[in-house]
Amino acid sequence: MSLAVALRHRQGDFTLDVDFAAPEGVTVLYGRSGAGKSSVIGAVAGLVRPEAGRIAVGARTLFDSAAGTDVPVHRRRAGVVFQEPRLFPHLTVRENMLYARRVTGRRGAGALDEVTQLLGIGALLDRRPRTLSGGEASRVAIGRALLSEPEILLMDEPLAALDEARRAEILPYLERLRDHARMPILYVSHNLGEVARLATHLVVLEGGRVVRAGPPETLLADPSLVHLLGLREAGSVIAARVAAHAGDGVTELSISGGPLYLPRIEAEVGTALRVRILAQDVLLATKRPEGLSALNVLPVEVVSLRYGGGPGVTAQLRAGEDLLLARITRRSTDALGLREGMRCFAVLKSLAVAPTDVGGPG
Repeated sequence: MSLAVALRHRQGDFTLDVDFAAPEGVTVLYGRSGAGKSSVIGAVAGLVRPEAGRIAVGARTLFDSAAGTDVPVHRRRAGVVFQEPRLFPHLTVRENMLYARRVTGRRGAGALDEVTQLLGIGALLDRRPRTLSGGEASRVAIGRALLSEPEILLMDEPLAALDEARRAEILPYLERLRDHARMPILYVSHNLGEVARLATHLVVLEGGRVVRAGPPETLLADPSLVHLLGLREAGSVIAARVAAHAGDGVTELSISGGPLYLPRIEAEVGTALRVRILAQDVLLATKRPEGLSALNVLPVEVVSLRYGGGPGVTAQLRAGEDLLLARITRRSTDALGLREGMRCFAVLKSLAVAPTDVGGPG
């Protein structure tokens, strides 16, 4: 089942004009502040009535301006999770989660035991919201949305209010939700770390319009999108599998371009992962370096070189079947004689990949 969104809506001087599909899995809406991400969520949820367009989940139409269809919010079967958990302070966690049944009227809406196990909140059921951490409250809000028996899940920057520690705590649960929920999940984020960990499909917005849409592995490694993604956050996502754990605390991953060595990852041998590698952490060499402390040296081919207005150059590289980005200076590019089709070596420090940049495969 897929979510189809085609709408046009004007708010003052801003015009939202988008057309995209969100398949089963996590479709991340990414863009700068003011790009229109939350407006899309509002329109799909029924909180904003577009001037024109059509929104449908599978064969069920939620909104169609031409046909005069506008399904009320409580009948759209859309579970919504906002930045703030919005839990009722006078109710326990259990009562907050079961409140969804009272609103929807669907007495069989979801299995409480199944949802609490999925999100790891079984021990919280008898507590009040004021006693919960930010990450715990966010998981409860997600559980409440799931118990409304939704056909789609809408998540508007659910981790934006959390610090890095709480964000790292909840990301594995969101990966589990992505892998178990058989529905389209529309997820708004301005954090590329979340995009890399969670997205199975990516929609990049700018100025109220869709710039690009497609697999995150392709879009995140596209040099033409670096200006939207941000120079410091630009990077790539590659598929990996745990090959071995060494006694010195290093885990060997198998990727299409060769072995990748990272600080120990708590995952069994054979586990599939996705790894985010920042462009600023990749060095290039025309010959295989020797006498380096860096463990990771991958043979690569230069796919393209994108020159900006300043001293930097973004190189797109192919390592096996994967694409990497490297951010280097124009001076280094000229000194190395880099050109498209040239074979060279990418050097990556093991410690450059943060633990939060390693996640499940999706």
